[in-house]
Amino acid sequence: MVEDARFEDGADRPVALRALDAGDLEVISSLTQDAVLPVVEMTWDRPRRRFALLLNRFRWEDAGRHSPPERVQSVLAIEDVQRVSSQGIDRADRDIVLSLLAIEWAPAEDGAGRVTLVFAGDGAVALDVEALEVTLRDVTRPYVAPSGKVPGHPE
Repeated sequence: MVEDARFEDGADRPVALRALDAGDLEVISSLTQDAVLPVVEMTWDRPRRRFALLLNRFRWEDAGRHSPPERVQSVLAIEDVQRVSSQGIDRADRDIVLSLLAIEWAPAEDGAGRVTLVFAGDGAVALDVEALEVTLRDVTRPYVAPSGKVPGHPE
């Protein structure tokens, strides 16, 4: 007898996802909402055309099951990057900690488009890509969120 997978079957396993279309990217965006990172943990490997971030991601997929809440370090990588621009982020201030709010996709012709990383405080990084390919992979075990709280947003 074959059983369908249950939500509980995925408990406490590292996230490893790839987005190749807008719907997939919405999932990754929701899982990375409220991730924090020092500005120095963003890098563009121009020869490999890869932009990557090392995030301290809130475990939204596990919210409510663990007390206190947990975070995990994850790598968010955007492939086929042709151009990078930013606004509202002072890359020279190496002490800045960014809070990721959303990842947006604006398609262009022939599968190309723009991935925009939207940060709290009106910061953004725009990545012009040849094709949409974004991966999210947990790289550490979960740890207790230093704040001990679930991130909140005013309504």
